Order: sequence, then C-alpha cells, then structure tokens
Amino acid sequence: MNTYGLVGKSLSHSFSKEYFSQKFKKESISNCTYVNVELENISEFRNALKVYPDCKGLNVTIPYKKLIIPFLDEIDPIAENIGAVNTIKFLENGNLKGYNTDVIGFRNSIKPFLNLYHTRALIFGTGGASKAIAFVLKDLGIPFYYVSRSPKSKKEIRYEDLDKISIASFRFLINCTPMGTFPDVEKMIPIDVEGIGNKHLVYDLVYNPEETLLLKKAKEKGAIAVNGLSMLRIQAEESWRIWKASTTI
Repeated sequence: MNTYGLVGKSLSHSFSKEYFSQKFKKESISNCTYVNVELENISEFRNALKVYPDCKGLNVTIPYKKLIIPFLDEIDPIAENIGAVNTIKFLENGNLKGYNTDVIGFRNSIKPFLNLYHTRALIFGTGGASKAIAFVLKDLGIPFYYVSRSPKSKKEIRYEDLDKISIASFRFLINCTPMGTFPDVEKMIPIDVEGIGNKHLVYDLVYNPEETLLLKKAKEKGAIAVNGLSMLRIQAEESWRIWKASTTI
C-alpha cells in the first residue's frame, strides 16, 4: 500500500485527506491511502515517518512549511528560492526532496480574475504560504508589501499604518493568515474595509468557511472575492503529478 499524508499541527479540518481519499475512490486507485500526520513539534518528524514505512509523499501545512526544510535531503530550486516547502517526494534512493506546489496553485487560481488595474498588492501574513504568493507576484511584475504585526524589513508594514486611503490604493489584497478560519468565523484581518471598492480583488487563502468574513465584506463593497479552494485543488493535483512518477498505480 502506497501511503501519502499531510504533516501539520492541527489537522482535524484539513482539506487534503478528504480530497485525496475521494480522488483515490473516484479514479479507482486502490493501492493508495492518505493519512494525517499531526506533530506537536517539527522535531517529531523523523520518528513519525517510522510509522509509515511505505510512505511515498507528503504535503506540509501550517506551521511547518519553513521548519521542515532542515529535515530534507534535496530541495527543488523554486522551493529553495521561496524558502518554504509544501510537498515532499520520497525518492527511490531514500532521500526526501522538497517542492512548493503553492506557486502553481496560486498562479493558476488568480489568472481568471486579474485585471490591468491590479498593479499593487498587499500580502497579509509572513508565513510559508505568503512566500509562495510573493514569488508569483514578483514573476507577474506586481509590486507588493507584506503586512505584519511585527515588521522586520522595509518590505513589511504594520496593520496600524493602513488606513482607508491605503487600502484603496492597493487593489489586490491577499490574506495568508489563518484569521477567519472555522471555528473563528467572526474574525478577520484588522483593515478598514471602507477602502475596498469594485476594482479590488480580495483573495483569502482560508477555505473553511468558503466565504470568510473578509470575503463577505469585500463582496458588499463590490469587489471580486476569491477563497483558497481552487488554489488547494490545483496544488494538490500538482503534488500528485510529482509523486506518481515513483508510484506503482
């Protein structure tokens, strides 16, 4: 049995296990299973692998996309550039190789919504997912700032420095924080939504609920509001493409 899984800290509401379990069923892939691998600390990673000797590949989620890197033997150039890994392939020689499929997931999911006036962006959050978002924006030639509670560079600004006018001038807003995730559905990033208008594209990586409070308020202002489900589906299929090269289906 070929085992795949998701490494993270709290996975009870994770997307990946249900997605791949349904995929295996629909596509009649009978010799594969997908498990959640919950780790209280990333230091448990190697011992956790011993439980799954037939493991062929892993996805990685919050908060380990950056912390997992020292445990890998090889890393794809794009993932190395980003500094975050969300997919691990078990190579035939026993090495673990890291990839970042969030890049293709984000790029392909925003293509239908981008317009010429989406010329500047704000990325809320500075975790592993935000680095993949930044990589895509750089590639598309869209200037951006990170928004953080504790800025550490000139590319990061504080939430307190954003007023209605600032929000109005950045027409592409991307939430990479977990704010608004179930069960905390009444929470959202602390921004002045009065600055959002009908030329804004508001993208929230949160997918549970499908419409976060941020997206709801953005819609009320006439903005295009997109959740992270399509990104997750695309990156999951890219993970599978990477894995299946060494898997007997």
